Amino acid sequence: MLTFPCAKINLGLNITSKRDDGYHNLETVFYPIPLTDVLEIKRMDEDFPSEYACDLKITGNSIDGDEQSNLVVKAYQLLAADFTLPRIHTHLFKRIPSQAGLGGGSSDAAFMIRLLDERFRLNLGIAEMERYAARLGSDCAFFITAEPSFATGRGEILEPADGPKGNLHEYYIGIVKPDIAISTREAFAHITCRQPEKSCRDIVRQPISTWKDELINDFEASVFIAHPQLSRIKQRLYDLGAVYAQMSGSGSALFGIFQTDPQQLDQEFGDCFTFSCKL
Repeated sequence: MLTFPCAKINLGLNITSKRDDGYHNLETVFYPIPLTDVLEIKRMDEDFPSEYACDLKITGNSIDGDEQSNLVVKAYQLLAADFTLPRIHTHLFKRIPSQAGLGGGSSDAAFMIRLLDERFRLNLGIAEMERYAARLGSDCAFFITAEPSFATGRGEILEPADGPKGNLHEYYIGIVKPDIAISTREAFAHITCRQPEKSCRDIVRQPISTWKDELINDFEASVFIAHPQLSRIKQRLYDLGAVYAQMSGSGSALFGIFQTDPQQLDQEFGDCFTFSCKL
């Protein structure tokens, strides 16, 4: 069986407080975009000589680390602890760039849960799948439904966003990801927690023309100081006609929302990963 884990962008991101467990509370609007990986599972023959119950092969974009430490395998192991699952071959074709703030790894994990539930008839239901996904990462639960969502807590508490899907209808998105990797630890190192004057959920309900002045990603201030190239990319997206531009998540991908197809991204940012599509 095949499935297509999608990427996400953050429409606004406010880090509101430090938690006792060492994490941070945040507010953001997760919005799915049609940039996808490809995930396939097949039942493994009983005689196939593999030491792993979930034998994973990754192609496409390279990923650092051992394949058995990948979140796709961890999703299998999480469910296998509670359900009887057969051994499987898993193929993950990576298109979503890593350490970009686009949620590729989290999406792969959540879509693996969805795929296992469907293929082996686990009958989990959305709420239970979200609970399993939240154990794998702060934004994993969002990808179980991959619907525009207002997220709080660590990112695992989800409510309907009620707004951006309609606001962005007929717009285009352009994404630029330079060869810069930003770890979550690096991004949080210089954050000053604050309560925003207006929730990002309320802002994305407004006309998109108001977003530039009100919709903020708290990571940008410190990340742009450390990586000024990202600030220049954001400004260039505005120069090219974006009605709104922002770094997604903790970076390093920047996105612009356009009224027409930004076909010039490849020419403008030839050394970077670029992607554009209609929303």
